[in-house]
Amino acid sequence: MSQSENLGTRRVPKLRMAKFPDADEVVRQGVMGEGRPETAVDILLVNPPTPDGELWIRTQHRVGRRTRENMVWPQVSLAQMAALLHPQYKVAIIDANAERMTWPQFTKKLDELQPKYYLTQVTAPTLENDMYGCFLAKARGATTIAFGTHVTPIPRETMRPYPALDMILLGEPDLTIRDLLDHLEGKISDRPANIQKLFADHDPTYAPSFKADGRVDLSGIKGLVWRNGDDVVVNWTRPFLPNLDDIPLPMHHLLPLQSYRMPYIKGPFTFIVTSRGCPAGCTYCIKHVSYQYTVRLRSPQSLMEELWQLKKLGMNNIHMYADLFTVNREQVMGLCQRMIDEKINIKWTCNSRVDYVDEEMLALMGKAGCRLISWGIESGNEEILKKARKGADPAKAERALRWARQAGIMNWGYFIIGLPGETEETIRDTIEFAKKLPLDIALFHVAAPYPGTPFFFQVVKNNWFRPGTRWEQVDMDKGTVLDYENLSAERLLYWQRRAFREWAFRPGPILTYLKMLTYDFRTFKTALNVGLQTLAWQRGEE
Repeated sequence: MSQSENLGTRRVPKLRMAKFPDADEVVRQGVMGEGRPETAVDILLVNPPTPDGELWIRTQHRVGRRTRENMVWPQVSLAQMAALLHPQYKVAIIDANAERMTWPQFTKKLDELQPKYYLTQVTAPTLENDMYGCFLAKARGATTIAFGTHVTPIPRETMRPYPALDMILLGEPDLTIRDLLDHLEGKISDRPANIQKLFADHDPTYAPSFKADGRVDLSGIKGLVWRNGDDVVVNWTRPFLPNLDDIPLPMHHLLPLQSYRMPYIKGPFTFIVTSRGCPAGCTYCIKHVSYQYTVRLRSPQSLMEELWQLKKLGMNNIHMYADLFTVNREQVMGLCQRMIDEKINIKWTCNSRVDYVDEEMLALMGKAGCRLISWGIESGNEEILKKARKGADPAKAERALRWARQAGIMNWGYFIIGLPGETEETIRDTIEFAKKLPLDIALFHVAAPYPGTPFFFQVVKNNWFRPGTRWEQVDMDKGTVLDYENLSAERLLYWQRRAFREWAFRPGPILTYLKMLTYDFRTFKTALNVGLQTLAWQRGEE
């Protein structure tokens, strides 16, 4: 028998495969195991770098748009969640937008902090950008979690194409993130009394979620979206917090407070959240995606406690952040009277609807230090307002703004170009109406059909989405996804530019912008940006 034939019949010994450790576990142990640096945190709450180096607004209802006026909006929602997690968890906040942090700088910060959990807000125009942040954190062993008005209405559609995203917090995220971490880290029994009360009061049916073998049962954590193999599981919705006064005050000191700026405000400013929810039925408004139509108020006493806390941190300019600040007259009047009686001496701004104010309320707001009100006026055409279920009319807008002016309060008007039924004639109505109003600033945006809003479903039903639409185009300043039969995307953008130009290039508004130069360098930059962008729009008109 030849050697080759002998080899053919020889019994080949069974190969013994080496047992290699799980690669994911090696990465996790290397990053998250023993020997982590003192700088490492349990959870990192993030407002990531912007897609293009410009400032982007990220809040619950001014969501995901480039800020033409160079505002830098405080990330108080992150500070609020940090307060719910501290001190049982070591927390840190990165507001890369406010600190103008580049992606390489952000990556270096991730390496320094080595978070076990990475939590970020996600908006439609910044979706891929935000997912890149999740990718960087996931590559370093973190569990990645998202919240916000984009992921809440379309959680499966968000998670399927982005494997770096592990979980989503639906709707109101505050208690869900605490509940999730307590389960995963085995700290349910470590909850302090105030946190235990929050869970007991907000949901009488609440119970910890464990399987028979003691492992965490993610399917029982309300408000959570998670991966089960290749499936995306959407759990039951978590009930809203019934009493906002029970939530710990936000950890404002974790934010870069000196970086937050707003036109007309000398020096830094920040937010306090006065309520959640709005009863109005505007079809285009994204605020209802998170908080629906219920309204929950904080008491004037709780608000004053937070205002004094911010005063001690050197903050003398406050924005009363709410879906609708003037939603409850008794709360507003009570807060204003306390501010006067306690002589807190701060300047503050707020938002409002023109049909939720009266002359007496505005007069007291002015006496209490209200400096500016931003109004959602939207259109000067009554039929357009009716179709959008705005619930207000141009006559009420004119009356409310004149009351505010009499009270010494400046008026900031927001208008929308391209709501359903819009024509070039109705746009002209809006422009002429804006020019009649006692406005200090007017901004015109193209309508944006955000997922979860009635306007979004109307756009889908009528095939008004521009072909090839991507979420990153849902931006109210530099692009649009809308393409009506009578108004193309190009014409909508043309009218947006023209509306602002016609309103701004008049003696009164020009003087207003020049006054902004007298505040500080950042405000000078604001005025300069507005002027340069306006000129850029002119050049792009043709």
